[in-house]
Amino acid sequence: MGLSSALDTFCGQAYGAKQYHMLGVHTQGAMVILILVSIPVSIMWVYLEPILVLFHQNKEVAKLAQLYARYLIPSLSANALLRCITKFLQTQNIVFPMVLATGLTSLLHLLLCWIFILKLDLGIKGSAIAICISNWFNTIIFALYIRFSPSCKQTWTGFSKESLHNIPKFLRLAFPSAVMVW
Repeated sequence: MGLSSALDTFCGQAYGAKQYHMLGVHTQGAMVILILVSIPVSIMWVYLEPILVLFHQNKEVAKLAQLYARYLIPSLSANALLRCITKFLQTQNIVFPMVLATGLTSLLHLLLCWIFILKLDLGIKGSAIAICISNWFNTIIFALYIRFSPSCKQTWTGFSKESLHNIPKFLRLAFPSAVMVW
């Protein structure tokens, strides 16, 4: 969602024009942007309690929200990568592997929640830790699929400096897309 929505346009155009390598190039640029955006979001999450209190949120709720958000910070970069990879695969109509990977991740997530929340009694912290592990697991599965699947040989040719050249164009479309979703 949000900033990654610009990939719908860029990857769709590249795929339609049969410039298959550009799918990977656009996806890499989006990954860079979303990872960089994760930094200020992480900082905001570290100081979330006073921000929420400023907006008249109950102090106890704000304190718990900050605790939860802090434990979710490692998941931000996984989520950023996952959003981009998902758009990359959807553009190519590669859906079934995503369904399998997400189903497997969901089963893992259930187990992790049971372990961290119930068995280890970590409560809200355990919930956030389970989400982080699940998001990274799903991201890694998707990345491995892209790396080793013959379906992505033409569209993912490895990391390229060319991805950095398209960042200004990406941002011109990404920010309005993010505002529309928000």
